[in-house]
Amino acid sequence: MVVLRTQLLEDLPLLNGGASPFDDFGPSQPRTVPAGCDLEEHGALTVTTDDGEVAGEVSWHWQPRRWGPNLGSSCPMIGIWLRPSHRSRGLGTVAQRQLVELLFAHTTAHRVEAHTDVENLAEQRSLEKAGLLREGVVRGGQWRDGGYRDGVLYAVLRTDLAPVS
Repeated sequence: MVVLRTQLLEDLPLLNGGASPFDDFGPSQPRTVPAGCDLEEHGALTVTTDDGEVAGEVSWHWQPRRWGPNLGSSCPMIGIWLRPSHRSRGLGTVAQRQLVELLFAHTTAHRVEAHTDVENLAEQRSLEKAGLLREGVVRGGQWRDGGYRDGVLYAVLRTDLAPVS
């Protein structure tokens, strides 16, 4: 079982990123304040296992670009980071699906997006299992590991959402 909850100050030392070749976005300062949880703006939630152990975090931010000229054409982009000891156990799939359902239940979003490196096959599988569809490759869209990298864009529409099998 996976539980998403508000971040606590004591979570922060466990949510330090790194430990994956896909985490190198350059220097960053350690967080001293837990992330907020404004579903209409941006935020993050802690991912815990059913016994309360911190497994990682899911996050979202509303894209500054829109697919059309009005606010209704905006959508949130989701992301995830899991502690190395919690990867490859299906937790990411469940956590990302729960976040998508939360965004659809409490915002007017019609579309939720995710983006991952073209080489991050584990995250691609996780997104597909969570119900997101691969839409294509975004060429040079992400600065990571000292250069511009291609990524894969995934999305799910409110009307696509079907139960996870």
